[in-house]
Amino acid sequence: MKEIYLDQGATSYPKAPGVSMAIADYIENIGVSMNRGSYGKAMDVGSMAISLRERACKLFSFQDPSHVIITPGATIALNMLIMPLFQEGGHVITSPLEHNAVRRPLEILLQREENPISLSSFLYDLGLDGDFSPLEKLIRPDTKALIMLHASNVSGEVFPVEAIGKICKEKGIDFILDASQSGGHIPIDFEKMNLSALILPGHKGLLGPQGIGLTLLREDFAKKLSPYLYGGTGSVSESLRMPNFMPDKFEPGTPNIPGIYGLEKALQFIEEIGVETIQAHTSKLHQRFLEGLYEIQGKKKLRIPGKEGRENSGVVSIDFCDTDNALVCSRLASQYGIMTRQGLHCAPMAHQCFGTKESGTVRFSFGFFNRMEEIDQTLLAIREILS
Repeated sequence: MKEIYLDQGATSYPKAPGVSMAIADYIENIGVSMNRGSYGKAMDVGSMAISLRERACKLFSFQDPSHVIITPGATIALNMLIMPLFQEGGHVITSPLEHNAVRRPLEILLQREENPISLSSFLYDLGLDGDFSPLEKLIRPDTKALIMLHASNVSGEVFPVEAIGKICKEKGIDFILDASQSGGHIPIDFEKMNLSALILPGHKGLLGPQGIGLTLLREDFAKKLSPYLYGGTGSVSESLRMPNFMPDKFEPGTPNIPGIYGLEKALQFIEEIGVETIQAHTSKLHQRFLEGLYEIQGKKKLRIPGKEGRENSGVVSIDFCDTDNALVCSRLASQYGIMTRQGLHCAPMAHQCFGTKESGTVRFSFGFFNRMEEIDQTLLAIREILS
C-alpha cells in the first residue's frame, strides 16, 4: 500500500532535496562547534550560520542578518519574546484562533499574582468586509503588542496581516507574527507587514529539519527585550552578564548545528523554486480537495471550518458529523495509507470558535511535494469510508 502524507501542518515530509545530505556532511566530515574556535572548520561553521541568516533576510525582505536569531523552534521563540515583554504586565491582543504556543504562555501571565496581563481577542470575521475599526477599538493605552498567527493550523485561513500591521504601526504597538503555518509557502514581507518580530519553525513550510527555527527581530523591538535564556555564547567570556549585542544576546549555548546546515540547504531550495511557485501548487491541491468535498457534501454531512473569503495555506479540517472523526482518521491510515491528524491540533481556542471543541476535526494539510493524484485518491477513500 502506497502511503500518502497529508500531515504537512505538523511537519513537512519529505524535506527539501539536499537537506539530509547537508546534515550528514556536517556530522560525518565537519563536526566542530560554532563560535568556540578560530581554526578552519570552526570558521566554516560560523560562515554557514551567516549564510542561513542572509538567506532568511532575502526570503522575508528583512534587512539585518545580525537580528535573525537561530532558535530551537517557534515555541521557544514565542516564549523568548512573550515572557520578557510582559514582565511588568500590560495588555495584549490576539486572534481568536491562536495555537497553544501563544495561548499557554499568555495564560501563565494572566494567572500570575503579580503584574498579571490583560488579554483581548479580535473578532473572527475581522477585515472580511474591509472594516478593521473593531481592532482599533481594542487598543488601549497599556496595550503593548498584538501577537497572532498568520495562518490557522486548523482551518488554513490566512489573516490580512498587512492591514493589521499598518494599524499596529499607526497606534505605536508591537506586532509579533507567528508564521508557523505560512513561512516558506506564503509570501511574507517583514517591512510591508510592519512587523516587530517574525517567528518561524524550520521544519514546516521551510522544509528543513525539526529542532531549529528562526526569529527575525526589528532593531528597536530587540532592545526592549531582556534575554530569556542565559549561558555561554563564545563571546565576551570574561563577563558574567549576557552580551548586549546581536545575535549573541538571544543565542546562549551550542546551537543545533546539524539543523543549521539542513535549514540553510532548505532555504536555498525555496529561494530557487520561489515561494510563489510553492504557493500556487499548494493552492491547486487545496482547491481540488475542496471541490471534491463539496461533491461528497451533497450526500453526506460534513462540516468544514473556515471563512471562504480568506486565502488558504493548504489546510482543510473536516468534522464528519455523522461519523466518529477518530474512526475516520484511523481508517484512512490503516486501510488507505493516508496520514492525517485528528483532534484539537493544540488549538482549543480555534475549535471553540468553530464549534468543534467537543468533536475535534480530521485535518488534511498539503505541501509542495504532494501531487494531484494523491488528492483524488484521498477523496475516493473518504467516499468509501462514508458509504
